[in-house]
Amino acid sequence: MKWLYLSILCFSMGSRAQQAPLPAGSHDPDEAVTSSPALASGKPAGIAPALAAAEDKIEAHDFDGARPSLLAYLQQHPADARALFDLGFVEDSTGQQDAAERDYGKAIAADPKQFESHAALGLLYAQTGRVDKALPELQTASQLEPASHDQAAKAQVWRSLAQLQLHSDPAAAKQSLLKALQLAPGSETPADLVLTGQIAEANGDPEDAAIAYKRALAADPASAGATSGLAHLLLKEKKPEEAEPLLRAALAKHPEDAGLTAQLATVLSAEGNQAEATATLEKLHQLQPANVEVSGMLADAYLRNGAPEKAAPLLADAVRAAPNDPGLLTDYGQSLIYTKEFASAVPVLERATAADPRNEEAWGGLAFAHSQLHQDAEVLKDLSARQKIAADTPETLFLWATSYDNLHQKEQAAGYYERFLAAAQGKYPNEEWQAKHRLVALGHGH
Repeated sequence: MKWLYLSILCFSMGSRAQQAPLPAGSHDPDEAVTSSPALASGKPAGIAPALAAAEDKIEAHDFDGARPSLLAYLQQHPADARALFDLGFVEDSTGQQDAAERDYGKAIAADPKQFESHAALGLLYAQTGRVDKALPELQTASQLEPASHDQAAKAQVWRSLAQLQLHSDPAAAKQSLLKALQLAPGSETPADLVLTGQIAEANGDPEDAAIAYKRALAADPASAGATSGLAHLLLKEKKPEEAEPLLRAALAKHPEDAGLTAQLATVLSAEGNQAEATATLEKLHQLQPANVEVSGMLADAYLRNGAPEKAAPLLADAVRAAPNDPGLLTDYGQSLIYTKEFASAVPVLERATAADPRNEEAWGGLAFAHSQLHQDAEVLKDLSARQKIAADTPETLFLWATSYDNLHQKEQAAGYYERFLAAAQGKYPNEEWQAKHRLVALGHGH
């Protein structure tokens, strides 16, 4: 007979800002972390028959049958940590995450040293993206003993910690993964090797990362995570010709993988094959028309290839699906600028800056849109906000200068024209001619 069990809770650590080897928003199934499904031991002597019967139903995956038995038992024994965990597990297994969270919490309150509830609650938090809450629960579980004394279950907690720590504290992630492997010797999997590579890369060791990814591919040639990681390293080393066959082989096995497809498009673009790069993303978009990340990647390709009229409708759909995504809002705003819809671009870029006040690209785009609408005071506000988070470029210096000039603030305009000319170095001939002409008109000519 078995008692405590954690469902196979898988969670991706994807984020637009976290997935270094993959483009923003892509998902790699190799990078999922799973908990142990078998925290097993014989039922302890003296367990109430009603609780034992409910647990037998759980073991048989009869969750609907187990729930009323557990609820009836808990009416008589409301502080039974074991039964509370069982109820949380039933709810977790049937998609009732709020209820599972509540009952795991009750189990912990009843028995703060219960490994299983800390581990399950930590995995539930991680699955729903609440890393700040997941970490302390999993760290607590890592210091406790499973009821089954199953060290493989404890190793899975350490693996989960390593995944969560990957980008925020890669040195800690390395130690967590080592602890997991020490607790379960000989248990290293291709997914562990992928995680080893990601940790090495995050720790600034691309050579060790490449070794780990190659070992993972030797163990599992179909590993999308290892392929993606190795291709990312090759792209950083400016070796797209070596990354291309790897990605094509992986895509033959994972034809709808958005991350691998995006990497192949990047490789093709780096090789100068813009047409095939765009066609690759167009094919993926046909397969996944509702995938916001895919729409964003294809729109970005259209923008880079000078086809903003194709990008704008894709981005409009993506923004409707993810209305607070600052990256998508910025790209949509830029596409409207490229199609000279400046008045429409302004509210979109304002939403982007509200969603991410440190988005320098959005502030720069907003300043340009305001300049085209002759709203020079607004331009200065936008540039001031951008200047707090990023250094000025020749483009922003020119916007500063022309806005001050239009507002008849001569000294400020002249100063920025001078700074623009010093930074431009002949790369902006039309604007440089205008700057020199205006300096003369302002009495600052040489």
